[in-house]
Amino acid sequence: MQENFSLQPYNTFGVAAKAKYFVESNNIEELKDALTFSKEKSLPLLLLGGGSNILLTKDFDGLAIQLNLKGISEEDLNENEILVTAKAGENWHEFVMYCLNKNYGGLENLSLIPGNVGTSPMQNIGAYGTEIKDVFVNCQVLDLENLELKNFNLEECRFGYRDSIFKQEGKGRYIILEVTFKLTKKDHRIKTEYGAITSELEKMGIENPSIQDVSKAVITIRQSKLPDPKIIGNAGSFFKNPTIPLVQFETLKSKFDNIQGYPNGNVVKVPAGWLIEQCGWKGKQIGNVASHKLQSLVIINATGDATGKEIFDFSTEIINSVKDKFGIELEREVNII
Repeated sequence: MQENFSLQPYNTFGVAAKAKYFVESNNIEELKDALTFSKEKSLPLLLLGGGSNILLTKDFDGLAIQLNLKGISEEDLNENEILVTAKAGENWHEFVMYCLNKNYGGLENLSLIPGNVGTSPMQNIGAYGTEIKDVFVNCQVLDLENLELKNFNLEECRFGYRDSIFKQEGKGRYIILEVTFKLTKKDHRIKTEYGAITSELEKMGIENPSIQDVSKAVITIRQSKLPDPKIIGNAGSFFKNPTIPLVQFETLKSKFDNIQGYPNGNVVKVPAGWLIEQCGWKGKQIGNVASHKLQSLVIINATGDATGKEIFDFSTEIINSVKDKFGIELEREVNII
C-alpha cells in the first residue's frame, strides 16, 4: 500500500494526478484485502486497467487499485469452437495476438485496441464491424457489496453500443476478474466489409485473407490514423458516434448534403469524427490540448503538460460547437474521474 502515489504512468493521457492510496492486486485475495482496507477507511475506489479509457481531472482522494490478474486458459468445445478465458490484467492486444498465433478466430478486427481484457466488456469494445458481444460467453466478477464471486452471461451483461450493465446500474458495484470468449479454430468468419479493410488488403495484394491478414490490415489502418499513447498522450476515441432519429437525419441532410450516416431502421448512426471535423476542430490546438490532425475524434495531450481539466474543457467546447451547428449532443466515451 502506497500513499500520495502518482497516477501519471497509469493513464494513457499522461495526466499528472495523484491517488491518496495505491495498491497493485495480483490475485483475488490481495484484491479482497485492498477492498477491506478501503471499506474500513470509507475510501472511494478507482479501478485501473490499462488506463486507456479514463481522464483524471483532479487528484483522487481514495484508493486506486491496479488490477494485475494474469493468465489465459482454454477449453475445447468441438472440432471448430474453443472457449478462451483471459484474466482481467492481460493486455488486450497481446491477448488478441495470442489467439491469432493459435489460429483462433473472432477477435482479429479488434486488434490494437488499447487497454486490458477486464475493461473490454464494460463498454462492449468494438471496431471494424466486430464487438465484444459477438464472441462473449461470460465474465466472472467480484461483487463489492458482499465480496462474493458471480458470473454474468451474454444476456445478463445487456450489451449495447459502447454500453453494458457495468456502465449502468452495475457501475461501481462489480469488478471484472476474467472474461471468456467463444472463438473458432478453422471455419472462421472473415469480416472485411467495414471501413478501409478491403482497400488495405488490396494494397497488401491479398484476395483471400486469413484472420491474420485481417488483423495486419486493421493494425496498419489504426496506426495510420491514431497516435500511439506511448508517444503522445490520448485515450483513443474520446466521443461515441451519436445515434439520431431518421427524421432528424433527413432534415440535416437537406441542409448538409454531404453528411455521413449509417441507417439502422428508424435511427441513423452519425460519425462523431465527421461532425467534429465539420466544426473546424481537426488539428486545432488550444493551449496544451489539441484534436489530432489525422483523426478529429481523438483528443491529445499535445505538449505533454495538459491537465485533466484542460482536456475536459477542450472536449466541452467541441460538444458545444457540434450542438450549435448540428443540434446533436456528443457523449464522451472516456470515463471522467
